[in-house]
Amino acid sequence: MFRLFISWRYLVSRRTNAIGIVGIFLAVSALITILSIMTGFLEQSRRSLRSSLSDIVVEPSQYLRPDGRPVPSDAGPILAAVREDPRVEAAAAHLVWFGLVGTPGASAAEMWASARSGDRVGVKLVGVDVADEFATTEFRDSLVQAARDGVPVADPGDPFAPPPDYDPVGRPRASVIVGSQLLRAHRLERGDELELMTSVHDPATGDWVASNRKFVVAGTFRSGENEMDLQRIYLERDELADFLGDTRGYSEILVRLRDYDRFGEVVQRDLWRSLDEAGLIFGTPYEVRTWEQLRPVLVGAINNQRVIMGILLSLVLVVAGFTIFAILSMLVSEKRRDIGILGAVGATPVGVMSVFLWISVWQALVGGVLGSLAGWWAARNIDAIERWVSRTLDVQVFDRNAYLFDHIPSQVNPAGVVLVVFGAFACALVSAVVPALRAARVDPLEALRNE
Repeated sequence: MFRLFISWRYLVSRRTNAIGIVGIFLAVSALITILSIMTGFLEQSRRSLRSSLSDIVVEPSQYLRPDGRPVPSDAGPILAAVREDPRVEAAAAHLVWFGLVGTPGASAAEMWASARSGDRVGVKLVGVDVADEFATTEFRDSLVQAARDGVPVADPGDPFAPPPDYDPVGRPRASVIVGSQLLRAHRLERGDELELMTSVHDPATGDWVASNRKFVVAGTFRSGENEMDLQRIYLERDELADFLGDTRGYSEILVRLRDYDRFGEVVQRDLWRSLDEAGLIFGTPYEVRTWEQLRPVLVGAINNQRVIMGILLSLVLVVAGFTIFAILSMLVSEKRRDIGILGAVGATPVGVMSVFLWISVWQALVGGVLGSLAGWWAARNIDAIERWVSRTLDVQVFDRNAYLFDHIPSQVNPAGVVLVVFGAFACALVSAVVPALRAARVDPLEALRNE
């Protein structure tokens, strides 16, 4: 018991010990904050990609199979085959094409000229079936999110219904739902008409011809992913197929699993095999992929950045360890007389060594606990902190238009917090070993004689 008492007295009586505590505090809080932000970026990227891609994506090639059979142009057979798997929760068909957004009244030539000069933003046209889309992706949530911060659709349950304030001149236009960023970029409002232009294949001549049509903006969606909100427009799948004049009614099938973490890769392989045997895909492995296989570069890059940042910030712990080493080394030199008295009254070398090891434990305990609390608080409030700093200093710390997301995501991992705190304890103990051994080797008689 005397070891705890003496070590605590040495800790509080010497103010330089606060330097070691502050070093541990800064290292732990910085590690928890940065790793939580990087984990948040990784998980938000996974969530955003997974919400727009679902768990598994089937993209059949539009060629004749090696056995001479054509891949079905209707989504019905492949949807039925996918839904037969009991591990599949829902599936939805997408018809995907490219397009340009133009001002109503502009000619096709003017729109193409604007596109060549960079004045128009290329967009991704996505045709969906509402009920299937709600069950398979996070489309409904993105509509609800737009209701909080954007231009919402009149009825999230029927998003493609004509806007209530829409008063068309002539034939009513079909509705589209645009990303919130795209809406602001083109200064559109709900009920405005916009013109979409694309290029389609003419089966009669074999040429590619321009096609344009006017639509009405029913509202916006907000996924929180800047790129998606700036480049995507949703239409009803039948409406997009009519606009394209395409005999193929779908481009991809999105599949949502009941337990992706458990069955993801197994279901992916099983679906590829069963769809190939049924003649519903061309037969290449790239036609059935998980969402992680579709976006490996982005997910891998963020994960690598998290590891690199963790390694770099761990150097702060090493610096704090050197500080503890220096402080305890000076303390051992100053307390030689006390060490001699402890030895004279019966303290063993192990007991003397444990006194100085306990000083490092106290430093790690106080700094680690305070640092973990500060890091947890900073990680949970990092977006608000950034906004306050930017507003106070009049400096844009995090440009939301330049990054993937419109906020700073953060996710505190309890296991990561525990690992960081244990790392602080380990670093403090390792740094205290040499000074503690020096204290244990002090000869009581020599210490008392010299002092």
